Amino acid sequence: MRNKKKLFCVCMMIINLRLILVSGKTKEFLFSPNDSASDIAKHVYDNWPMDWEEEQVSSPNILRLIYQGRFLHGNVTLGALKLPFGKTTVMHLVARETLPEPNSQGQRNREKTGESNCCVIL
Repeated sequence: MRNKKKLFCVCMMIINLRLILVSGKTKEFLFSPNDSASDIAKHVYDNWPMDWEEEQVSSPNILRLIYQGRFLHGNVTLGALKLPFGKTTVMHLVARETLPEPNSQGQRNREKTGESNCCVIL
């Protein structure tokens, strides 16, 4: 009984990710909460699904994860995102050399609205 309980606890700490390519193809992978975006990219690259052959990339370093509309930087762990255990979480997987700067979206919004971080001198 003790071994079953231990196995149950380990299984409950697994995060199921469904990764979607730009082509629409999907594949599910299992990860630990301690796995980072870089770890996931390397694992997917090393275990590239056969039915994704047309989308094969040259290096794991250009694989990027998108979660809730935001690129995940390499050191972000699944645990930091507070993803639920035992449920499937969907992320997009894209090939991209660089990531946008973390504040670039906020800068674009300020440019559109005309807001500024400058002081007004009276």
